[in-house]
Amino acid sequence: MTSAVELCTGQVMHARSRPKHNRFSYPVFFLRLCLTDPAGLAAASGRLFGYNRAGLVSFQSRDHAERDGGDLLSWLDSRLARAGVQRPSGAVWLQTFPRVLGFVFKPVSFWHCHDEAGALRVLLAEVNNTFGERHQYVLTAPGGAPIQAGTELVCRKHFHVSPFCDVKGEYRFRVRHEGERHVAVIDYYDEPGEPLPLLKTAIWGRAQPMARGLLLRTVLRMPLLTFGVVARIHWQALKLWWMGVPFFSKPAAPHHEISHNVEVKP
Repeated sequence: MTSAVELCTGQVMHARSRPKHNRFSYPVFFLRLCLTDPAGLAAASGRLFGYNRAGLVSFQSRDHAERDGGDLLSWLDSRLARAGVQRPSGAVWLQTFPRVLGFVFKPVSFWHCHDEAGALRVLLAEVNNTFGERHQYVLTAPGGAPIQAGTELVCRKHFHVSPFCDVKGEYRFRVRHEGERHVAVIDYYDEPGEPLPLLKTAIWGRAQPMARGLLLRTVLRMPLLTFGVVARIHWQALKLWWMGVPFFSKPAAPHHEISHNVEVKP
Protein backbone atom coordinates (compact mmCIF):
# COMPACT_ATOMS: atom_id res chain seq x y z
CA MET A 1 0.00 0.00 0.00
CA THR A 2 1.35 3.44 -0.97
CA SER A 3 2.32 5.74 1.90
CA ALA A 4 0.91 9.28 1.87
CA VAL A 5 4.35 10.60 2.87
CA GLU A 6 7.53 9.46 1.16
CA LEU A 7 11.11 10.35 2.04
CA CYS A 8 13.37 10.75 -0.99
CA THR A 9 17.15 10.67 -0.78
CA GLY A 10 19.20 11.76 -3.76
CA GLN A 11 21.13 14.62 -5.33
CA VAL A 12 20.80 18.15 -6.64
CA MET A 13 22.97 19.17 -9.60
CA HIS A 14 23.63 22.57 -11.16
CA ALA A 15 25.72 23.09 -14.31
CA ARG A 16 26.47 26.47 -15.90
CA SER A 17 27.79 26.46 -19.46
CA ARG A 18 28.90 30.07 -20.02
CA PRO A 19 30.60 32.49 -19.85
CA LYS A 20 32.41 30.35 -17.28
CA HIS A 21 31.77 26.68 -16.73
CA ASN A 22 30.68 25.80 -13.20
CA ARG A 23 29.19 22.48 -12.13
CA PHE A 24 28.44 21.09 -8.68
CA SER A 25 26.18 18.54 -7.01
CA TYR A 26 25.39 17.62 -3.43
CA PRO A 27 23.27 15.10 -1.52
CA VAL A 28 19.80 16.09 -0.33
CA PHE A 29 16.61 14.61 0.97
CA PHE A 30 13.11 15.82 0.25
CA LEU A 31 9.48 14.85 0.76
CA ARG A 32 6.65 13.65 -1.44
CA LEU A 33 3.23 14.13 0.12
CA CYS A 34 -0.12 12.91 -1.24
CA LEU A 35 -2.31 15.92 -0.48
CA THR A 36 -5.47 14.09 -1.55
CA ASP A 37 -4.98 11.58 1.29
CA PRO A 38 -5.50 13.65 4.45
CA ALA A 39 -5.97 10.59 6.64
CA GLY A 40 -2.66 9.18 5.43
CA LEU A 41 -0.89 12.47 6.07
CA ALA A 42 -2.22 12.59 9.63
CA ALA A 43 -1.24 8.97 10.23
CA ALA A 44 2.35 9.64 9.10
CA SER A 45 2.78 12.43 11.64
CA GLY A 46 4.59 11.38 14.80
CA ARG A 47 7.49 12.20 17.11
CA LEU A 48 10.15 12.60 14.44
CA PHE A 49 8.07 13.76 11.48
CA GLY A 50 5.40 16.38 11.99
CA TYR A 51 2.68 17.26 9.50
CA ASN A 52 1.56 20.77 10.45
CA ARG A 53 3.14 20.24 13.83
CA ALA A 54 6.65 20.44 15.27
CA GLY A 55 9.12 17.65 14.69
CA LEU A 56 12.75 16.90 13.97
CA VAL A 57 11.63 17.05 10.34
CA SER A 58 8.31 18.66 9.52
CA PHE A 59 6.04 19.97 6.81
CA GLN A 60 4.02 23.13 7.38
CA SER A 61 1.19 24.22 5.10
CA ARG A 62 2.04 27.85 5.87
CA ASP A 63 5.24 27.47 3.86
CA HIS A 64 2.96 27.30 0.83
CA ALA A 65 -0.72 28.31 0.57
CA GLU A 66 -1.24 31.92 1.69
CA ARG A 67 1.45 31.75 4.38
CA ASP A 68 -1.36 31.24 6.89
CA GLY A 69 -1.56 27.46 6.94
CA GLY A 70 -4.73 27.39 4.84
CA ASP A 71 -6.01 24.42 2.89
CA LEU A 72 -3.41 23.42 0.32
CA LEU A 73 -5.78 21.99 -2.28
CA SER A 74 -7.96 25.11 -2.18
CA TRP A 75 -4.84 27.24 -2.65
CA LEU A 76 -3.72 25.02 -5.54
CA ASP A 77 -7.15 25.22 -7.19
CA SER A 78 -7.11 29.02 -6.99
CA ARG A 79 -3.65 29.16 -8.58
CA LEU A 80 -4.62 26.86 -11.41
CA ALA A 81 -7.89 28.72 -11.98
CA ARG A 82 -6.03 32.02 -12.37
CA ALA A 83 -4.06 30.33 -15.15
CA GLY A 84 -7.25 29.01 -16.74
CA VAL A 85 -6.54 25.42 -15.72
CA GLN A 86 -8.76 23.02 -13.81
CA ARG A 87 -7.20 20.48 -11.47
CA PRO A 88 -7.73 16.89 -12.65
CA SER A 89 -9.67 14.60 -10.33
CA GLY A 90 -6.86 12.23 -9.35
CA ALA A 91 -4.10 12.31 -6.75
CA VAL A 92 -2.02 15.42 -6.03
CA TRP A 93 1.57 14.82 -4.92
CA LEU A 94 3.73 17.66 -3.62
CA GLN A 95 7.52 17.29 -3.89
CA THR A 96 9.26 19.73 -1.57
CA PHE A 97 12.06 20.26 0.93
CA PRO A 98 11.03 19.83 4.58
CA ARG A 99 11.72 21.88 7.64
CA VAL A 100 14.63 20.53 9.70
CA LEU A 101 14.61 21.67 13.33
CA GLY A 102 12.10 24.30 12.24
CA PHE A 103 14.27 25.86 9.52
CA VAL A 104 13.47 25.70 5.81
CA PHE A 105 14.27 27.13 2.41
CA LYS A 106 12.46 25.76 -0.63
CA PRO A 107 14.15 26.80 -3.90
CA VAL A 108 11.54 24.89 -5.91
CA SER A 109 8.57 22.67 -5.09
CA PHE A 110 6.65 20.61 -7.62
CA TRP A 111 2.90 19.97 -7.42
CA HIS A 112 2.00 16.89 -9.50
CA CYS A 113 -1.69 16.75 -10.45
CA HIS A 114 -2.88 13.40 -11.81
CA ASP A 115 -6.11 12.24 -13.39
CA GLU A 116 -8.13 9.28 -12.10
CA ALA A 117 -6.12 6.89 -14.28
CA GLY A 118 -2.88 8.10 -12.68
CA ALA A 119 -1.60 10.12 -15.64
CA LEU A 120 0.17 13.39 -14.84
CA ARG A 121 -1.85 16.22 -16.40
CA VAL A 122 -0.70 19.41 -14.64
CA LEU A 123 2.61 20.35 -13.04
CA LEU A 124 2.96 23.48 -10.91
CA ALA A 125 6.52 24.60 -10.18
CA GLU A 126 6.61 26.88 -7.13
CA VAL A 127 9.86 28.86 -7.11
CA ASN A 128 11.22 30.87 -4.16
CA ASN A 129 14.19 33.21 -4.10
CA THR A 130 16.33 34.30 -1.16
CA PHE A 131 14.47 37.65 -0.99
CA GLY A 132 11.28 36.05 0.30
CA GLU A 133 9.52 36.26 -3.08
CA ARG A 134 7.91 33.44 -5.01
CA HIS A 135 6.39 32.64 -8.38
CA GLN A 136 4.31 29.75 -9.68
CA TYR A 137 4.70 28.31 -13.16
CA VAL A 138 1.61 26.32 -14.25
CA LEU A 139 2.72 23.73 -16.79
CA THR A 140 0.54 21.63 -19.10
CA ALA A 141 1.27 19.59 -22.21
CA PRO A 142 -0.09 20.76 -25.59
CA GLY A 143 -3.76 19.90 -25.97
CA GLY A 144 -3.99 18.78 -22.36
CA ALA A 145 -2.16 15.54 -23.17
CA PRO A 146 -0.55 13.50 -20.38
CA ILE A 147 2.85 14.75 -19.25
CA GLN A 148 5.26 11.92 -19.95
CA ALA A 149 8.97 11.33 -19.43
CA GLY A 150 9.86 12.93 -22.76
CA THR A 151 7.46 15.88 -22.50
CA GLU A 152 9.24 19.24 -22.46
CA LEU A 153 7.24 21.98 -20.75
CA VAL A 154 8.40 25.40 -21.90
CA CYS A 155 7.61 28.75 -20.27
CA ARG A 156 9.05 32.24 -20.21
CA LYS A 157 11.17 33.23 -17.25
CA HIS A 158 9.37 35.94 -15.24
CA PHE A 159 11.05 35.79 -11.84
CA HIS A 160 14.43 36.79 -10.41
CA VAL A 161 16.28 33.87 -8.84
CA SER A 162 20.01 34.50 -9.24
CA PRO A 163 21.97 37.77 -9.67
CA PHE A 164 24.02 35.91 -12.30
CA CYS A 165 21.04 35.24 -14.57
CA ASP A 166 18.92 37.97 -16.14
CA VAL A 167 15.12 37.79 -16.09
CA LYS A 168 14.66 36.81 -19.74
CA GLY A 169 14.58 33.71 -21.88
CA GLU A 170 12.75 30.52 -21.05
CA TYR A 171 12.70 27.47 -18.82
CA ARG A 172 12.26 23.94 -20.13
CA PHE A 173 10.94 21.53 -17.51
CA ARG A 174 10.97 17.74 -17.64
CA VAL A 175 9.88 15.24 -15.00
CA ARG A 176 10.26 11.49 -14.92
CA HIS A 177 9.07 8.78 -12.55
CA GLU A 178 10.50 5.28 -12.78
CA GLY A 179 9.34 3.13 -9.90
CA GLU A 180 10.83 4.60 -6.74
CA ARG A 181 13.03 7.07 -8.65
CA HIS A 182 11.77 10.63 -9.20
CA VAL A 183 13.61 13.12 -11.42
CA ALA A 184 12.97 16.79 -12.24
CA VAL A 185 15.14 18.73 -14.72
CA ILE A 186 15.04 22.47 -15.44
CA ASP A 187 17.00 23.84 -18.40
CA TYR A 188 17.30 27.62 -18.57
CA TYR A 189 17.95 29.20 -21.98
CA ASP A 190 18.68 32.91 -21.81
CA GLU A 191 19.00 33.45 -25.58
CA PRO A 192 17.14 31.88 -28.53
CA GLY A 193 19.17 29.60 -30.75
CA GLU A 194 21.70 28.60 -28.10
CA PRO A 195 22.60 24.90 -28.45
CA LEU A 196 23.10 24.44 -24.71
CA PRO A 197 21.20 25.85 -21.75
CA LEU A 198 22.92 28.57 -19.78
CA LEU A 199 22.01 26.66 -16.64
CA LYS A 200 20.88 23.09 -16.09
CA THR A 201 19.38 22.08 -12.76
CA ALA A 202 18.33 18.57 -11.80
CA ILE A 203 16.98 17.03 -8.63
CA TRP A 204 16.45 13.34 -8.24
CA GLY A 205 15.88 10.87 -5.47
CA ARG A 206 14.68 7.42 -4.47
CA ALA A 207 11.38 7.45 -2.59
CA GLN A 208 10.62 5.23 0.38
CA PRO A 209 7.63 5.24 2.74
CA MET A 210 8.21 7.52 5.71
CA ALA A 211 9.46 5.53 8.70
CA ARG A 212 11.13 6.62 11.94
CA GLY A 213 14.28 4.58 11.45
CA LEU A 214 14.73 5.73 7.85
CA LEU A 215 14.16 9.36 8.78
CA LEU A 216 16.58 9.26 11.70
CA ARG A 217 19.33 7.66 9.60
CA THR A 218 18.78 10.21 6.84
CA VAL A 219 18.95 13.19 9.19
CA LEU A 220 22.10 11.83 10.83
CA ARG A 221 23.71 11.65 7.39
CA MET A 222 22.52 15.13 6.37
CA PRO A 223 21.76 17.06 9.58
CA LEU A 224 22.27 20.51 8.06
CA LEU A 225 20.02 20.16 5.01
CA THR A 226 18.43 23.61 5.13
CA PHE A 227 21.61 25.41 6.16
CA GLY A 228 23.51 23.51 3.49
CA VAL A 229 21.12 24.57 0.72
CA VAL A 230 21.36 28.25 1.67
CA ALA A 231 25.12 28.14 2.31
CA ARG A 232 25.78 26.53 -1.07
CA ILE A 233 23.70 29.17 -2.84
CA HIS A 234 25.85 31.94 -1.37
CA TRP A 235 29.11 30.03 -1.81
CA GLN A 236 28.42 29.39 -5.49
CA ALA A 237 27.41 33.04 -5.94
CA LEU A 238 30.75 34.09 -4.46
CA LYS A 239 32.57 31.74 -6.85
CA LEU A 240 30.73 33.13 -9.88
CA TRP A 241 31.52 36.69 -8.78
CA TRP A 242 35.19 35.76 -8.36
CA MET A 243 35.18 34.18 -11.84
CA GLY A 244 33.91 37.44 -13.32
CA VAL A 245 30.47 36.24 -14.38
CA PRO A 246 28.24 39.28 -15.18
CA PHE A 247 26.10 40.46 -12.28
CA PHE A 248 22.47 41.58 -12.70
CA SER A 249 20.78 43.80 -10.13
CA LYS A 250 17.55 42.53 -8.67
CA PRO A 251 14.53 43.91 -10.54
CA ALA A 252 11.17 44.61 -8.97
CA ALA A 253 9.06 41.52 -8.41
CA PRO A 254 6.61 40.82 -11.26
CA HIS A 255 3.08 42.14 -10.82
CA HIS A 256 1.72 38.66 -11.41
CA GLU A 257 2.69 35.66 -9.29
CA ILE A 258 1.46 33.02 -11.74
CA SER A 259 2.53 32.14 -15.29
CA HIS A 260 1.12 29.52 -17.66
CA ASN A 261 3.32 27.87 -20.25
CA VAL A 262 0.81 28.33 -23.09
CA GLU A 263 2.59 31.66 -23.58
CA VAL A 264 5.42 29.79 -25.31
CA LYS A 265 4.93 27.02 -27.86
CA PRO A 266 7.31 24.03 -27.60
